[in-house]
Amino acid sequence: MLEEPSLLFLIISLVCLLLLSGFFSGSETGMMAANKIKLKNLAKKNKDKGAKRALKLLKRPDQLLSTILVGNNFANILASAIVTIIFLDYLNASIVLGSFILTIVILIFSEITPKTMAAIKPEGFASKSSFLLRSLLVLFRPLIVSVNFLSSKILAFFKFNLKDAKNNDNLNTQELKTLLEESGDLIPKQHRQMLSSILRLDELIVEDIMIPTNEIIGIDRNNYFEDAKRIIENSDYSRLPVFDKSIDKVIGMLHIKDSHEFIERLESQISIKKVLDKPYFVSQSTALMKQLKEFQRNEKNIALVVDEYGEIQGLVSIEDIFKEIVGKFESDKVELNKEFFELKDGAVIAEGNSRIRDLNNHLKWNLPEDGPKTINGLITEFIETIPQNNLCVDIKGYKFEIIEIEDNAISKIKIKKGS
Repeated sequence: MLEEPSLLFLIISLVCLLLLSGFFSGSETGMMAANKIKLKNLAKKNKDKGAKRALKLLKRPDQLLSTILVGNNFANILASAIVTIIFLDYLNASIVLGSFILTIVILIFSEITPKTMAAIKPEGFASKSSFLLRSLLVLFRPLIVSVNFLSSKILAFFKFNLKDAKNNDNLNTQELKTLLEESGDLIPKQHRQMLSSILRLDELIVEDIMIPTNEIIGIDRNNYFEDAKRIIENSDYSRLPVFDKSIDKVIGMLHIKDSHEFIERLESQISIKKVLDKPYFVSQSTALMKQLKEFQRNEKNIALVVDEYGEIQGLVSIEDIFKEIVGKFESDKVELNKEFFELKDGAVIAEGNSRIRDLNNHLKWNLPEDGPKTINGLITEFIETIPQNNLCVDIKGYKFEIIEIEDNAISKIKIKKGS
């Protein structure tokens, strides 16, 4: 007959099983909570073999979980059997009491504590536990394959696909924005703002940032050459549109490097088309990210913006897109301070043709941008008639008071954000 195991042996075995159960519980949390990007970084930069093994295991989460759960259940069931023997054969105590005590011990030492430790440093736990988990996966493979086969059939019945797990790491634009916002001091504030701006490029279209036709600085071929020379000297752009009487009749684009020959030809009344580049047209509804790629592909820096009817609505340059990414330059901020004059009561005096987007960005306001692009357009759409002096309206919690009207359009307006 086999001798009964000693009490000391049973207690040591029980402690070992509880530790093993704790390892599996911690491994489950560590593996599932581990950031794959951080693991890839550890594997690539630090040559961490454990991180590499963890990444391989995470490619098949079904097999990984099966290994952990088989091991954990094995440890807990065996621990329960040992407690039963100890309480019945050695302590002559109630098995119910033994089960209660074991449950408390497992919760504290084999569940809560190891899982909390793993949740605090999931990548480290995943890396260190990967070797043993990999070994157990190989050891229990026949059992795990059988269990996985049965579980996959059950999952298929409920229309769950294991391949969907591979797509869980792909973040959409909104999730990336949230990730940037929660990164805190890990990423410098200026870098976070630039990255957020890049992510917003797909949400913005050319119309949102273009210079409208009434603000385009160009050269009328019918002007005197002295006027053309002055316009060229005061221009901030490397290219200027040249037109015939109206911006709607564009002849071409003048590069500043060709301005000397252009002035000479204009003065001598010789054909100027030879020194002009063919105008480049883009749709006002093109997404900024796509337009940036188009500028690069066509080797262009500036374009005329047209609507669905082919009529010119404005002008956009690659510099305008870059400003959306890196923010306004200091000179632009000075101009905006002049355009949006802030009063002591928090109100702002603005021009009617000021762009809503510029106002929102400058003052961190949330005026609607999905409709009209200017303040005048917003008011006109809201009241559905030509604006009048001293008219006051409330739009989305912002109070607008028209101060001055010129040519049936708002020239000055007072705006105050509601409390």
